[in-house]
Amino acid sequence: MSVQANTGLKIYDLTELPYLKVHGRTTGELSPLTLFWTGSAVELNVQSSELWVEVESEYDIYESWISILINGVPVSRQMLTAGRYWICVFRGMNANVVKNVRIVKDVQAMSGDPGCSLQIHAVKSDGTFLAVREKPYKIEFIGDSITSGEGAIGAKAEEDWIPMWFSAIHNYTYMTAEVLNAEYRVISQSGWGVLTSWDNNPKGNIPDYYEQVCGLLTGERNEALGAGDQHDFGSWQPDVVVVNLGSNDGGAFQSPEWKDPDTGKVYKQHLNEDGTYHEEDLAAFEKAVEQFLSKLRKNNPAAHLVWAYGMLGFPMMPAIYRAVDAYMKGTGDRKVSIIQLPDTTEETVGARTHPGDLSHRRTADVLAEYLRGLIG
Repeated sequence: MSVQANTGLKIYDLTELPYLKVHGRTTGELSPLTLFWTGSAVELNVQSSELWVEVESEYDIYESWISILINGVPVSRQMLTAGRYWICVFRGMNANVVKNVRIVKDVQAMSGDPGCSLQIHAVKSDGTFLAVREKPYKIEFIGDSITSGEGAIGAKAEEDWIPMWFSAIHNYTYMTAEVLNAEYRVISQSGWGVLTSWDNNPKGNIPDYYEQVCGLLTGERNEALGAGDQHDFGSWQPDVVVVNLGSNDGGAFQSPEWKDPDTGKVYKQHLNEDGTYHEEDLAAFEKAVEQFLSKLRKNNPAAHLVWAYGMLGFPMMPAIYRAVDAYMKGTGDRKVSIIQLPDTTEETVGARTHPGDLSHRRTADVLAEYLRGLIG
């Protein structure tokens, strides 16, 4: 028996969709829409039997992946090969029933691949679009590979650093937001920190790029797409900003020095002979934490600022406590707090010795309960 093609499909530019909900930082441009960060998405309520989405994926090294959720449940996950083409989201469903659809970018912004981009051009459907219900809370998550969901999917034996092992859904950010019925955004990059990346590169720090749309992306194409534009903080104000940084700053003390290829300058977080952290280097980290909190407060004046840390051990926790305490004493800001997250165990570890799905779930349960006390 042959399956007949649906001749009732109509193509809609994103600009023609009055009820389109965009998740994640963007430039505001819809022709096409560029999704920069992990967890960025388009969300639609559609009453139809069939829905397609037109994507455009480019990359030199790291391809994009997407997850498709229907009525809040992940039903599809796929690699996007290079090119511009249509993907079927669903077909043959009850045309009279409204479906909530979210198409999610599963992979972080790839600072190591200037050619990597993901854009959405249009949708086509045989039905009508309806308003997406607004959620009562907004949460911004800032972090590193943990927050990017590196290793959250895949077998424990996997060691390849490839996009396949990243997930925005098997991720404490998504899980926490779901528990709290919150809209959320993610700013994250594997290997990066507050002061330095895991390998002592001082350019690998999130705070320097926080005020841009996605400034850690490089190359002419990303510049043309607006990645380096100043972010409009007035367009989206979170109730809570969760910062999960420090793991890579701690790792830098254990890693070899980094030499700047342009200047020849050498950077290194040092250990003392007894294995403790060098006081001056630790003080630099603490100062970076203080300065980042000040930047976060400037741009998010009403938000609770929560430093969350501990999913891959917590050696930097004393320094984080000192830094947050110094910030609060220096500014009088009382809407700042710290939570220690559950450490990843042999039972909860995922691919690439990173937190797995179970670890992310444990963290989401703890974090959601804590945040509920702040915003509930």
